[in-house]
Amino acid sequence: MSIADRLTRWLGELRAFGRGPLIARLLIAVGGVVALVVPALQPWDQMDAIWVAGIPLLLACLVLPDSAAGLLFLVVVLAGWLLRAPGDVGWSTVVTALGLLLLHLASAYAAQLPSYATVGPRSLRRWLLPASIAVLLAPLVAVGASVVRGADVPGSLVVTVAALAAATAAVWFASGQSVND
Repeated sequence: MSIADRLTRWLGELRAFGRGPLIARLLIAVGGVVALVVPALQPWDQMDAIWVAGIPLLLACLVLPDSAAGLLFLVVVLAGWLLRAPGDVGWSTVVTALGLLLLHLASAYAAQLPSYATVGPRSLRRWLLPASIAVLLAPLVAVGASVVRGADVPGSLVVTVAALAAATAAVWFASGQSVND
């Protein structure tokens, strides 16, 4: 296939861009912007490398949601958080986590369908249940982790890891996956 044929095909797909993939990419953008801006507004100094690496990765994630750009974006934001942020779990931690969760879920949905796909309510059903469970469980796990951490309970790390594992298992099975997959 020549370069002219590839460009013609790409322009045809761009003209036929559907509303469903457009909304998914809009959600990717919102989640990515939240994950970049909320840590930057905090009183601790965020590294400039987060912006330098994060913005191109977010743009790549918008254009190619089925690439590794989303994973690299998550790693960059989390690395910036772990290197400079205080260890307390606060509202900014939860909002950043929800932004990353939104980016992850919307990328997973957008990666399943081509940009010119027509998306109806039926295709959203399979994605909506695990996404809802994940969005509801993320703040609950964060609140539970902060309560257990503040109580100085022996084995609080085990409790936090168990809560995260239970949340992951709930999302996994709600998405229709099985152990044999």
